[in-house]
Order: sequence, then C-alpha cells, then structure tokens
Amino acid sequence: MGALAVLITFGLALLMVLNWHSVDQMAGYGYVGGLIVSALGCSTWFVPIPMAAVQFTLGGILLPWFGPLWLGPLFVGLVCSFGEATGALSIYAAGYSGGTGISDKFIKGRSGRFIRIYQWLMRLMQRRGALVMFILSALMNPFFFPAALTCGASRFGLKKYYLITFAGKFIKCSIIAYAGYFGLRSLFQWLGI
Repeated sequence: MGALAVLITFGLALLMVLNWHSVDQMAGYGYVGGLIVSALGCSTWFVPIPMAAVQFTLGGILLPWFGPLWLGPLFVGLVCSFGEATGALSIYAAGYSGGTGISDKFIKGRSGRFIRIYQWLMRLMQRRGALVMFILSALMNPFFFPAALTCGASRFGLKKYYLITFAGKFIKCSIIAYAGYFGLRSLFQWLGI
C-alpha cells in the first residue's frame, strides 16, 4: 500500500511537470491533489508518502488563484498546510484515546533511559507544548509524530494543537513550494521550456 502511494504520488508529480503547457486546466486538480496528498502524508505516519515532492512540484507549476505569479507557492503552502494539519489530527486522536495505554505499552520492558526520555517529553509537552509543536511543525523532521502523540496523551487542547500545527506547517509547506517555484522555473528556463 505504501509503495503504491509513493508511485502514484511521483507519477502525479511527473505528469504535472510533463504537462507544463496545460497548467490552467490542471490548477483546480493540483490544489485538491496537494490537499489530499498532504492530509494522507501527515495522517499515515507509518507509511511514508513523499508529500514534500508534490508540494515542491505544485509550487513550481500552479498558477495563483489571483494576483501575481509569485503568490502561487503561497497558495500551495496554504492548501498543503491545511491538509497536513488536518491529517495530523489522527495522530493527536491516537495519543488522546490511548494516552496511558500508549505510555504503559512503551514503558513495559524498556530501559531506564527510555523511560526518562519519555517522561521528559511528557513534562516538556505539558510545560512548553505550544512552542515545541510549532517548532516541530515548521521543520521537516521525524520528531513531529511522537510529539503529536504526546500532545494527545497529555490532553493538550485540540483547538490550540490544530492552530499551532497549521501555523508551523504553513511555514514549512510555503518554503518547500517556493523552493519548487524558483527551482523548477530555473530548470525550465535552462531547458528552454
């Protein structure tokens, strides 16, 4: 299932690049596709979905809803961050629904070092959860998922969690989309497309 998702994602990104001349027709599907891939990529944390590749490609080829061309990646960042933040709700819900069960399952049979790290993460999320979630949301890193689980387990407010995650993801997705905008445009100019 994960391999199929990766193939479909790369296939869609390649299709968009190859059909550069018909961007106007694909713009509506491109934003919806970015939303869906981002939501799936952030909700299925055990199956890697290359959402950054799609965001990079969309940032380089999609036209903005209105305004100058350089606003396109900003709209891609907005749509993809909405998808990622919405997908991340499933991770929060998993932590919320099984918070003590998750901690009990992880702690049983583990070393003292693991228990100390888990307890430190729980205390950190309870004291500075908003700042930690914002930073982890704004960066491409594997630590977002355990922190999101911990947010749910420590009963971090859902509304607060969503807004902070959305803000961080907006920064990350916009940076990726602008990298695609400047990178793909330069590549296309160099190739004479």
